[in-house]
Amino acid sequence: MRQVHVVDHPLVQHKLTLMRETERSTQGFRRLLNEIGMLLAYEVTRDLPLEEHEIQTPVAPMRAPKLAGKKLVFAPILRAGMGFVDGMLELVPSARIAHIGLYRDPKTLQAVEYYFKAPPDVAERLVIVLDPMLATANSAVAAVDRLKERGCRELRLVCLLAAPEGVERFHGVHPEVPIWTAAIDERLDSHGYIVPGLGDAGDRMFGTR
Repeated sequence: MRQVHVVDHPLVQHKLTLMRETERSTQGFRRLLNEIGMLLAYEVTRDLPLEEHEIQTPVAPMRAPKLAGKKLVFAPILRAGMGFVDGMLELVPSARIAHIGLYRDPKTLQAVEYYFKAPPDVAERLVIVLDPMLATANSAVAAVDRLKERGCRELRLVCLLAAPEGVERFHGVHPEVPIWTAAIDERLDSHGYIVPGLGDAGDRMFGTR
């Protein structure tokens, strides 16, 4: 699929398999999501621009690359998106955080916003939206809609799992926003869950139902 990057690194695939297992504990699931978040952050930032700076090593002066431009913004969709944040901040500790509170109406499956908070200059930064499950894509579409309303134009989406229907729906609305995911599963079931999937990521991460 165009604009979809499946991260097939062996460590990512191994950890994803462990997360799928029904008997995985809440603690174990949360730890694995944190670890995969770091690995996915490495992939989604692979092409960030660099610029050379004059520095002094203990031996000699040199010109060496540093990240160019303003710092990144990670934008987790609450609540499950928070599972990615700590791992990604380990890799990019200077990143800013935007919080997007959305929940899925159980009857309509539509996203309902209840909270939004972003850095004042978010429109001037690369924003990486975090949502572990791209199922119906209603939450991801609503989050990107909201960020575009704030003037954001450089956006990327990171998810753990995607359904083909979710990818199609998301790119039907936001075709220019690339997606990074660990896997694209078979389909959605009648309740809007990814099959075979791993269940509800938020419930498994927080021990709720």
